[in-house]
Amino acid sequence: MGREMVNAWFAERVHTIPVCKEGNKSQSESCACHQPACAETTNSGTPARKISASEFDRPLRPIFVKDSVGAVSFLSGSEKKEQMPLQSPRIETSAGDQCSRLLELVKDISSHLDVTALCHKIFLHIHELIAADRYSLFLVCEDSSNEKFLVSRLFDVAEGSTLEEASNNCIRLEWNKGIVGHVAAIGQPLNIKNAYEDPRFNAEVDQITGYKTQSILCMPIKNHREEVVGVAQAINKKSGIGGTFTEQDEKDFAAYLAFCGIVLHNAQLYETSLLENRRNQVLLDLASLIFEEQQSLEVILKKIAATIISFMQVQRCTIFIVDEDCTDSFSSVFHMESEELEDSAENLKRDYDTNKINYMYAQYVKNTMEPLNIPDVCKDRRFPWTNDNAENVSQHIKSLLCTPIKNGKKNKVIGVCQLVNKMEENSGKIKAFNRNDEQFLEAFVIFCGLGIQNTQMYEAVERAMAKQMVTLEVLSYHASAAEEETRELQVTAAAVVPSAQSLNLTDFNFSDFELSDFETTLCTIRMFTDLNLVQNFQMKHEVLCRWILSVKKNYRKNVAYHNWRHAFNTAQCMFAALKSGKIQSKLTDLETLALLIATLSHDLDHRGVNNSYIQRSEHPLAQLYCHSIMEHHHFDQCLMILNSPGNQILSSLSIEEYKATLKMIKQAILATDLALYIKRRGEFFELLRKKQFNWEDPTQKELFLAMLMTACDLSAITKPWPVQQRTAELVATEFFDQGDKEREELNIEPTVLLFNSSLSLWFWLSLLFNAFKESLLTSYLQDLMNREKKNKIPSMQVGFIDAVCLQLYEGWRLNHFPGQPVPMLDNPFREVKFPNIQSKPPLAQPEAISSRPITCYLGEESDPHLSTTSFQALTHVSEACYPLLDGCRKNRQKWQSLAEQQEKNLINGESNQAKRN
Repeated sequence: MGREMVNAWFAERVHTIPVCKEGNKSQSESCACHQPACAETTNSGTPARKISASEFDRPLRPIFVKDSVGAVSFLSGSEKKEQMPLQSPRIETSAGDQCSRLLELVKDISSHLDVTALCHKIFLHIHELIAADRYSLFLVCEDSSNEKFLVSRLFDVAEGSTLEEASNNCIRLEWNKGIVGHVAAIGQPLNIKNAYEDPRFNAEVDQITGYKTQSILCMPIKNHREEVVGVAQAINKKSGIGGTFTEQDEKDFAAYLAFCGIVLHNAQLYETSLLENRRNQVLLDLASLIFEEQQSLEVILKKIAATIISFMQVQRCTIFIVDEDCTDSFSSVFHMESEELEDSAENLKRDYDTNKINYMYAQYVKNTMEPLNIPDVCKDRRFPWTNDNAENVSQHIKSLLCTPIKNGKKNKVIGVCQLVNKMEENSGKIKAFNRNDEQFLEAFVIFCGLGIQNTQMYEAVERAMAKQMVTLEVLSYHASAAEEETRELQVTAAAVVPSAQSLNLTDFNFSDFELSDFETTLCTIRMFTDLNLVQNFQMKHEVLCRWILSVKKNYRKNVAYHNWRHAFNTAQCMFAALKSGKIQSKLTDLETLALLIATLSHDLDHRGVNNSYIQRSEHPLAQLYCHSIMEHHHFDQCLMILNSPGNQILSSLSIEEYKATLKMIKQAILATDLALYIKRRGEFFELLRKKQFNWEDPTQKELFLAMLMTACDLSAITKPWPVQQRTAELVATEFFDQGDKEREELNIEPTVLLFNSSLSLWFWLSLLFNAFKESLLTSYLQDLMNREKKNKIPSMQVGFIDAVCLQLYEGWRLNHFPGQPVPMLDNPFREVKFPNIQSKPPLAQPEAISSRPITCYLGEESDPHLSTTSFQALTHVSEACYPLLDGCRKNRQKWQSLAEQQEKNLINGESNQAKRN
């Protein structure tokens, strides 16, 4: 947005190529060819390209340079002026070859771009042409009010004068006053034989210098548009009749000046371009001072005020900051005077009397959003407060310049910059602000506005962060377990913690339904102890107890399934896999620690809704993360508890160990997003199929841990039937609650996207092993959260087991020897025959599960239609993990039977209804 403002400012103020006249078609076409191409303005919010960087692919000077101390500056070094010979050329021509003579003179000045040197060269040539005694050359200028006047570049110069001598004298003449002013105004030459007889002649110069002016030849200098750009004056003809200028002198003078006007105009354009370039360099350098530090509003306003006072030579600078809450007033005022430039006082924020005149002008500029330039405040009668306080005004304010400071979009005033009393650099007298001052201040406050807005945003963010820190501190206090509860658990655990065997923690058929919440915390302590985590990482008993209770406290009790009990059961399955499944021997102590912490924390602060609902409801959490929204939130909560005072169970780790552990915890928690599991499992299965899995490869090991987390997260599907049935009811309750919210809050029919919605429908069709037809899949996804479809829970469970669970737990029965038949229970080398499960519509699965016997070999190419029984394995684990697969299969049979029974009852009910009708 700032770039648009800078471009707009340059477009308004930098000189542009004049538009060609309509009458000259060829010239118009030529000009059009050199105009930079601009993109058409669109409403897309993308700024139109005004110029291309490729247009500057020429050997230009560097944009910025480094000074002697290495500081970067946009101000390049002063350009060395090329020294051109100033001697008058020796022209040898025949008597009648006047054209050739003029041509030589014009060629001699055509290479000059320095205006002063060019004027001196013109003086030498004029002397060759008309041989006068004294010469003066004036150029036309304009002031801030566009009033024309004349400034001498050469004044009263005699033959033999050097360039340095000629450049010293500089006078200003009024337009249309005196002989020179009159010639400039009418654009016609004057040949005066006796200056004292002409009333326009001012004899004061002769009286001061003692020089006697007799004859004067005064000629206008015009550019190619016939505009007067200067006036050349010759005094006292050296030779000739009566010392007067002849008609031939007039012709020669006019002919030569016709060419001089064009060359002089080009030199002025070049000088103007250099000056504008210098001005822009100064502006960028001053702007860079503003952007050096944007952390404190007072600091940046002090820099702005000091920069303006120093650069523009003003007595006072006041910056008014608009109140964001009440736009009719100013929230603060920053004031600096020229005497304070050397003062190191940091506090420039002052109480300001709102009745002062300065405040009234600032209020006026803020309301009008336009700059205000008053040359003499005492003589200005536009504002009533000036007349009422004339005496007070005259004592403090003479000239005033006030400019609004706008925001990045330039549609709102965020402050006002007010300058009082511009001073002449040498005399110190107060003078009016000119148009150049207006333009500079108007450009400079663009950068000031950006700097102020950025600083205000930074301060707002700092305040928000401070509030957040206080809020997190309060939440951390309330999120931590109470001291009484911690002390009770610590005392009980110190006295006795039952063994893992007595608590059945190493059994995959473990159920927590008979345990109290307090007993689950004792079980958690036992898991930490038996995995040697307490000993290896020197955990303080009190800290561990408080951390476990804090984790339990941060699970919401009003969530049916994703609560503390689910986290505890996930951790118990991980513990059983590590101990009974012999996986711990393959892992480091840090990996074991990270897995146990991750399983206990993987659903912290779960709200009972999935990621899809979070996105569709436009919850603030959806703005924090682009994917795996709830999983990222779970990790953030985990991190908050780990860093809370009294909960720092990782305090004994080194910095490197701490970072590595947090990284593994984050990866493990994010792995519980089924979308990520579906995305990555193909890679893992392929490694096993090709016998390329390597425990020593960090990437492959991380992939294994992700699969292991998913297996533990879904382990409820492997529990004994009574436990599985009760758990399924809890899951359904939570899903149906979300469906009710979607109806009531989002006004939509309940749907669920189990996985990443960006993946194609055909991918999910293949994912579900062709078990469902397209219409049945859609029905399944819609029914999963629809309370009215509660009777379809059995069929939905069968679909979920086939789609996700069976292929995952299939790997738990693999041994350590690739190429051998898979061991199964009592006979490790017998063929595995899957039960012949026939399904009636809509659960027909003709290929996903077959009645034919299947012998599975590691590394053997599998049938793509037998995905649930192929070697899509989790890892090479021991036979002790087989109960996970066995439990999953048994539960599938139970759900299949219920689904068939419900289908049968539905068919019978419809048949009986038809008979009654």
